[in-house]
Amino acid sequence: MTTMVFVNFPVADLDRSIAFYEALGFKMNKAFSTPEASAVVWDDHFWVMLLTHDFYQQFIQDKTIADPHTTSQALIAFSMDSAEEVRRFAEAAKQNGGNYYHIDMGIPEDQMFGLEVQDPDGNILEPNWMNMSN
Repeated sequence: MTTMVFVNFPVADLDRSIAFYEALGFKMNKAFSTPEASAVVWDDHFWVMLLTHDFYQQFIQDKTIADPHTTSQALIAFSMDSAEEVRRFAEAAKQNGGNYYHIDMGIPEDQMFGLEVQDPDGNILEPNWMNMSN
C-alpha cells in the first residue's frame, strides 16, 4: 500500500479556503467533502482537509485551536518539479488572499529553492524544489 498524507487545517471560511486552494492547483474531491469539511487534492498522495472550526474542534477535544497568524502549528513541506513552479505556486497564493516569503538557508538556488506560503487563515505550506542530480 502506498502511503497518503492528509493535512488538516482549521479554517474560518470554508468556501473562501476552497477557492484559495483551487487557485493554487488543488482539486476539490466532492466525495470526501461535506458542509463542515472539504478535501482538496494535490495528487494521489497529498491531500489537504479544510475543516470548519466547529468540526476541527471535535478532533482536538478540549484543546484550543491555535491562531496560525500568531502561533506556529506546523510547517508542511512538499516537493515540486522546479524552482519556477514553486514561484508560480507562491504568486497564485498571493493573488488569492495569501502571502509568501523566502528564508535564506545558505544553499544555492540551483541546488534547492523553497518559499513559505501562507493561506488566508495563516496556515503555512512550504513548496520546495531540490536538484537531486547533484
